[in-house]
Amino acid sequence: MQKPTLQGEMIVLRPIRADDAEAMWDMITDPEGRRLTGTTRSFTHEEIDAWCADREDARGRFDFAVTTNGDDEYRGEIVLADVDEEVRCAGLRLSMRPAYRGRGYGTEAIELVLGFAFDGLGLHRVELEALSINSRALSLYENIGFRPEGRRRDAYRDGAGWCDAVVMSMLEDEYRAGRAGG
Repeated sequence: MQKPTLQGEMIVLRPIRADDAEAMWDMITDPEGRRLTGTTRSFTHEEIDAWCADREDARGRFDFAVTTNGDDEYRGEIVLADVDEEVRCAGLRLSMRPAYRGRGYGTEAIELVLGFAFDGLGLHRVELEALSINSRALSLYENIGFRPEGRRRDAYRDGAGWCDAVVMSMLEDEYRAGRAGG
C-alpha cells in the first residue's frame, strides 16, 4: 500500500523522508522529550539517516511527519505501528520537536491518524502507552477519547528511578460515538 498524505485544518501528515533526518535528530536528542517518552537508547546520526530513508518501504506501519499547511518542515512524527490486519488493531505513538509542543499539532495529528486507522484501514482498536510522569500526554489522550485500561508498573526508567506505563486504547465504536454530530 502506498503511504498516504493526510490533510487537516492546520497540519499535513506526510510520509517521513530521508531529508527529515536532521530534524528528527533534534527531536530524539531533546532531554525532556526523551524522558517523557521513556527513550533510553542512544542513536547515531547514521541510524537516524537510515531510519528516515527506509520509512516508505516499512511494512505493517505508517510513519508520518507532522508538517503545517504551506510549510513542509518536520515538526514531529506520529506513527501507526504493528498494524495487524487480521485482528484489526495497531499501536499509536506521537513525538514532537521541542519548539512545536503545546501548539495543538499533536491533537490534530492524532485525530487525522485515528480517521485513517478506523475509516481508511478498517481497524477495530488503536492502543498506546503513555508514561505516568507525562501528565500532558495522558490528558491529551483522554480528552480525545482514549480510555485507560491498565498499568505496567515500573516499566520505564525515570532518571535513577522508575515510572509506570499507562496503557490506553480506543475502539472503533468509541471513535464513532465521540465524533457523532461533531
